Amino acid sequence: MFTPWLRRWNLTPDGPPRRTPSSDLLPVRAGGRPAMLKLAHSAEEQTGHRLMVWLDGGGAARVYAHSGPALLMETLPGGDLTGLPPAGDDDGATRVLCAVAARLHRPRPQPWPALPSLRTRFRSLEAAAPQGGLYARAWERAQALLGTPQDLRPLHGDLHHGNVRRGAGGEWRVIDPKGLIGERGFDYANIFCNPDLDFAARPGRLTRQAALVADLAGLERSRLLAWALAYAALSAAWHREDGDPASAARTLEIAALAEAGL
Repeated sequence: MFTPWLRRWNLTPDGPPRRTPSSDLLPVRAGGRPAMLKLAHSAEEQTGHRLMVWLDGGGAARVYAHSGPALLMETLPGGDLTGLPPAGDDDGATRVLCAVAARLHRPRPQPWPALPSLRTRFRSLEAAAPQGGLYARAWERAQALLGTPQDLRPLHGDLHHGNVRRGAGGEWRVIDPKGLIGERGFDYANIFCNPDLDFAARPGRLTRQAALVADLAGLERSRLLAWALAYAALSAAWHREDGDPASAARTLEIAALAEAGL
């Protein structure tokens, strides 16, 4: 599957291939420099590629070439942020996430790429709402947020500790965006469900990080918490669809914490 792209872009394999649910990846060398060749499995993943191209390295991994399902991008060998919070630097990880988000969200002169609306992301929560309880209340809150959008712009759509990696020069950059158009505040909501559900549900953690994110990102705390509620319930709905009731229940605990803070 990689061969046509290796020939087209004159690439040399530089490591074993790797498969994820969304793509196939192959470390390569391109003109003497290390790079990653990524082949998307889905239209959703290709949408993320369009956003990566549009960002042009502004807070994201640099794209060297792009065509159809194939993306050639820089490697980010320095690791991600998942280890910082358990090691005692939760605030430091949040500061990095907010700094990277600010780079992603800064105004750019070029027209926005063709990306789906944030509303399309919430279909699973809408489907779960008839279950009642927190699903229903979160869907009601999501509808209110989506119906009164503020500060629209292209969004990463899945910004969390595992999707921010350090480059060879020490800078932090995102990978694996979903690519959406929506309210800026949504991009911060996934911080509160990561780096893992047990850590995210620790007493006082959500309250502290919400205050820090609101300050760093210049967001209204109550609206940020509303996005955290809506996103956590959405994530729980995804777990439910995937047949993982334990993770769904744990994620709903985080949604309840966000709701309690409103």
